[in-house]
Amino acid sequence: MESTMGSEENVNPRKKFKYLKEQVSKATLQAVKAMGFKIMTDIQAEVLPEALDGADVVATAKTGSGKTLAFLIPAVETVIKCMEKQIQGTCCIIISPTRELAIQTYSVLQEILSHHEAITSALVIGGESRKKQSAELATGWYAVCETEYRLWWLHKLLKKTRNFKVMVFFSSCKSVEFHHEFFSKYCEANVLCIHGKMSQIDRTEVITNFYNAEKVALFCTDLAARGLDIPAVDWIVQFDPPSDANEYIHRVGRTARGMGAEGNAVILLRPDEIEFVSYLKESKIYLDKYESWDKFANLQPKLDAAMSDPQFHELAVEAFQGYMRAFEVKKLKHIFNLITMDVDAVARSFGLKERPDVDVRIGFSKKHRPRKRMAAMLAEQSAGSTKRIK
Repeated sequence: MESTMGSEENVNPRKKFKYLKEQVSKATLQAVKAMGFKIMTDIQAEVLPEALDGADVVATAKTGSGKTLAFLIPAVETVIKCMEKQIQGTCCIIISPTRELAIQTYSVLQEILSHHEAITSALVIGGESRKKQSAELATGWYAVCETEYRLWWLHKLLKKTRNFKVMVFFSSCKSVEFHHEFFSKYCEANVLCIHGKMSQIDRTEVITNFYNAEKVALFCTDLAARGLDIPAVDWIVQFDPPSDANEYIHRVGRTARGMGAEGNAVILLRPDEIEFVSYLKESKIYLDKYESWDKFANLQPKLDAAMSDPQFHELAVEAFQGYMRAFEVKKLKHIFNLITMDVDAVARSFGLKERPDVDVRIGFSKKHRPRKRMAAMLAEQSAGSTKRIK
């Protein structure tokens, strides 16, 4: 793309990009300047003022005349307005007739977005992983919550999404059962549950009910959700984070087949798991942070009532143990770190006032054995009920 020739001083002021400063964001103008453009081409000067005012525009021009910026700038500004109105989902789709043109357009878009940190984009073309592209189209992707208030956070989310169809992923069968029992019995929430230890008849019944419902939350494990093709899922909630990027894509991408180009996804992280966001970014999965999700309704009376039932208390213990053991198979040990985990806070997140015993295997390789020995020493030194590390 080339700018017009001649001295800038002799150019009509209306053809200078800075003429659009009342219609175009400062960040976009900075990006255009960084790309080396100060003066608009003829097609840009004709199209941009009209498109930025919201007019529908059909324009033709020869190759190299600046058409790409002519439609990308209004597209980016439209997304900015959507974000200001807190509109979530895919705000803009650009369709190209060829794979090569799509790649070229995406490349120019990245130069503009280099000055817009809050805007994410995805290139969707043939011959690529559909799962990953679906995951990129879903709105994401995170929230940080203090460990002991995880249950409270989920209560707030279920209230926010009570008029939608939601899938909530957990790391163990017992955790699914515990949370389903608490929210259905003590919070009167509209929730279903499915996991790998249920009979096929029961699982089929649950899926049928979820399929036909207009608004309900389904608590599930990855194993139970694998292979399901459920349309019109509005929210994907990863209450327990996945093991890696592929599992993240499976959770969001597979169910996103029913979302079309719209869908909401959120992953809940403990403060010491925040590095998982950077890990996903390396896999080109970009997440925005959900703010102001740190004010919760007081769940303690409901928890106290639930814990007075010995059977529910035992279920809470088993759910805690299942949650801890799920970390044995996680690959990213430096992120999902059992050594630095506040196990007492994890126990409180299941409504337990004291942490139960649980056997967990750190699983470090030979070069990490000194860290493993240190973990064992810390476990021996901890007072009261301890975490036994093999």
